Amino acid sequence: MEEDRKLALLIDSDNVSQKYLNGIFDELSQYGTVTYRRIYGDFTSQANARWSGKLLEKSITPIQQFSNTTGKNATDSALIIDAMDLLYNSNVDGFCIVSSDSDFTRLASRLRESGKIVIGMGEKKTPDSFRAACTVFTELENLIDGVPSGVMSKDAIMADIINIITQNDNKGKQTGPGEIGSRLQSKYPDFDIRTFGYSQLSKFLEDMPGIELVKRSNQITVALETESEEDEIIRHIRDIVKKHGKGGIALSSLGQEIRKRYKGFDVRRYGYAQLYKFVDSIPGLKVCGNSQNRKVTVE
Repeated sequence: MEEDRKLALLIDSDNVSQKYLNGIFDELSQYGTVTYRRIYGDFTSQANARWSGKLLEKSITPIQQFSNTTGKNATDSALIIDAMDLLYNSNVDGFCIVSSDSDFTRLASRLRESGKIVIGMGEKKTPDSFRAACTVFTELENLIDGVPSGVMSKDAIMADIINIITQNDNKGKQTGPGEIGSRLQSKYPDFDIRTFGYSQLSKFLEDMPGIELVKRSNQITVALETESEEDEIIRHIRDIVKKHGKGGIALSSLGQEIRKRYKGFDVRRYGYAQLYKFVDSIPGLKVCGNSQNRKVTVE
C-alpha cells in the first residue's frame, strides 16, 4: 500500500530554494513515508545559508560538498552515488529527486528501470528530459501558490481525455476518472491538475466542455456529452445564417432550410409559439424587420 512505501528524499541545493521545503513534504505524504532525507551542496557558501534552519526543522542530513572547482559536478556526483547505494543496500521503495537540473535524467531512468517509483520535483525551468525520466514530476511552484505554469497545454490535455474516452467507447468499455488520471500521468510525467487551477481531477472533468460525469449508484464514469436534438437544431440554424454572411437570410427561407433536414420540426416542442421567437432566443443571432419581411442575421 502507498502509505507503507518507504521513500528516499535527495535534494540538490544548488538548484532548489528552501522556500519549497514544506510543500515538498506535504506532497510526498501522499506517496509514502520519507525514510531517508538528504541534501547536497556547499553549505559554507552564502547561497545555501538559508537552508540551515530548515535542515534542523525537517531532520534533513546535509552532505557537504566544497566548491573547490568551478561548477557543481561534486554535488551531482555525491547525490548520484548515494542514490545507487540506497538502491542496492536499503529497502526503499521509491526516490524523490528534487532538482531543476537535467544532469539527473539518467539516474531517474536507472532507478525507474529497477522498479522504483521516481518522484521528480523541480521548477518550471526543468528540462523535459528529466521530467520524462521520472514516474511522476511535480513543478515546485504548484506547491506554494498553484499558479498555472503554462508549460503544459490545456488544449492538448483535453484532446487526450476525449481520445481516451473515444477509444474506450469503440471497445464498448466505460471510462473512469481514475483511468484518465493514470493514462495522463503515464503520457505526461509532470501532469498536475493544479497547473490548471484545480485541486481535483473530477472538478476539471466536470468543467470540461464536450464531456459529462455520469453517476450511477456509487460509480462515476466519464462520457462524451450527448447533444440534444434542440442543441443540434440550434447549431444547424447558426451554420445556415453564418453561411449567408452579413446580409442574413429571410426567416421564411430559414424555416424551409430547417425542415429540409428535420422533417417534423415544430417550434412548439421547444416552448415557442412562433419560429422568429425561437430563432431570436439563440445567442449570437438577431431577428429584424416586420411580420411580413423578417430577416435573421449574425448579431
